[in-house]
Amino acid sequence: MANLIDAGLQADRARLEEIIKRLHELTIRIGHEEMARTVSDLRNRIFEPFMFVIVGEVKAGKSSFVNALLATGEEIAKAAPQPMTDTIQQILYGEERREVTVNPYLKKVFLPVEILREIAIVDTPGTNTIVEHHQEITEQFIPASDLIVFVFEAKNPYRQSAWDFFQYIHGDWRKKTIFVLQQSDLATPQELEVNLAGVAEKARQEGIAEPRVFAVSARDEQLGQEDTGFAPLRQFIADNITGGRAPRLKLNNSILTASTINEKIADGLLLRRRQFDADTAFRTDIQTTLDEQVAQSNKQVDLMVENLLLTYDGITRAKLSELESGLSMFGLVKRSIASTFGSTPGPKEWLENLARDLETDLNEKLRARLNENVVDLAETIQQMVKTIDLKIRGSQTILSNDHEIFSSIAERRENVLRDLQDQFNRFVGKTESFTDESLFADRDSIAPNLAAGGGMAALGVILMALSTLPVVDVTGGVLTTIGVIFAGFSTRGKRKRIVQGFEREVTEGRARLAGELEEKLKVYIGTLRRRIEANFSRFDEMLDREEKNLLILEGTHREVREELDRLSGDLNV
Repeated sequence: MANLIDAGLQADRARLEEIIKRLHELTIRIGHEEMARTVSDLRNRIFEPFMFVIVGEVKAGKSSFVNALLATGEEIAKAAPQPMTDTIQQILYGEERREVTVNPYLKKVFLPVEILREIAIVDTPGTNTIVEHHQEITEQFIPASDLIVFVFEAKNPYRQSAWDFFQYIHGDWRKKTIFVLQQSDLATPQELEVNLAGVAEKARQEGIAEPRVFAVSARDEQLGQEDTGFAPLRQFIADNITGGRAPRLKLNNSILTASTINEKIADGLLLRRRQFDADTAFRTDIQTTLDEQVAQSNKQVDLMVENLLLTYDGITRAKLSELESGLSMFGLVKRSIASTFGSTPGPKEWLENLARDLETDLNEKLRARLNENVVDLAETIQQMVKTIDLKIRGSQTILSNDHEIFSSIAERRENVLRDLQDQFNRFVGKTESFTDESLFADRDSIAPNLAAGGGMAALGVILMALSTLPVVDVTGGVLTTIGVIFAGFSTRGKRKRIVQGFEREVTEGRARLAGELEEKLKVYIGTLRRRIEANFSRFDEMLDREEKNLLILEGTHREVREELDRLSGDLNV
């Protein structure tokens, strides 16, 4: 039967080792060296005996307590009036006494003591000393411990540093703990009664429903006196830990510790996922804002073109009316007679003047109307840039750079966001960000004004420069064509053809005016949008990387959790 139990235990240990191996791989993937060492140590200690870790303040009597508990008659753990070094002693079973120095801060002591066949004891330095390698306790022994024995001075068990350390043990690692009031021989019976009750109440306040508190005197125990308090403590150990129960208890404790570490990772992953979701929402908001702002700018372009066409239509209708009236039979006869006897220009000269007047009216009035609308368009585009800048500055930070597990991820994100802010500031401050050669035939003509404007302030100068272009450049040569038509006038039979030619060219010029201006401005707005988006390339790469990493980490965490739950459930069946 014992062999069957041992075989089952070995199989369960091997199963747990595989799970913890997966957990170790998860911590390595996360890149958290301290946690990876903790998990590696937990994996290595699965096959060790049930581990008692003795903690407490300096001079609380921990070493004397260990010597009395082992009852070998010799000083195994060094006790001295002054605090000893920060060396940790792990006391294990061995057929003969020997010591192995693992490193300057850890020593293993092997003893042929019967109780050590089932338990191992770790004697640690005091919790309230300034110890350079104090982390040896927390990193190597607290997470892998099976029972914490918290030793207090019987006369004063209320020092805050000790209870702060208890919060780490119980709150962070959920470790089973018993409390020992050592040096009870130095306290009066009344003091002991009050302090036993006080420690029990303090433990309940810290979350232990049924605290176990013992009062002992290591001095009296080693002197062979009665009523030293060690008998109830030894009975507790015999009833709850030894007697063949220790290996299974250790297995369950290891499952609990692995689950605790896995859930610490889960809590961090939850924050990391929330940060990723917030960053994704922020990025989506940027794109939505750009979509809306571009749509609004394009709408203003449509209104601008509509207003320009109204002006264009008014001018060309008036000139068409003048042309039709002047080319009528009565008009031509009247003009011919008048030109013969006076200074009134003849028909041909009149047509040339009409063409020049049309060009002048179009240039002056269209430029004036363009100037009125360009200011509004420039303000809309500026508002788009300012809105994006504010959104970058207001990006929500959920995962802080002092996070226990993912501080490096938070710092990396913080750096990317800071670079984004700096890059966008530089983008806004550079005139080149807002210029576009395709807008102008002669870019040099506006260069001095751009230099004076600088950065986003150059927007108005850039758009206003559109109004300095000759209308003939925008309308595609309508006036030149009209001039040619007019120049071909020679007989009355060409009147109808001239009017129709004028109407045709004006119509085509209208379409070219609308198309050219709309295309130039909308292409410009689209180009500016792409330039703004380009500032987010590193941020987008971070999001893409983070999404892939989160899926892997979350998947591995879930698998480890499910495997630990299954193993725990199988053990409790």
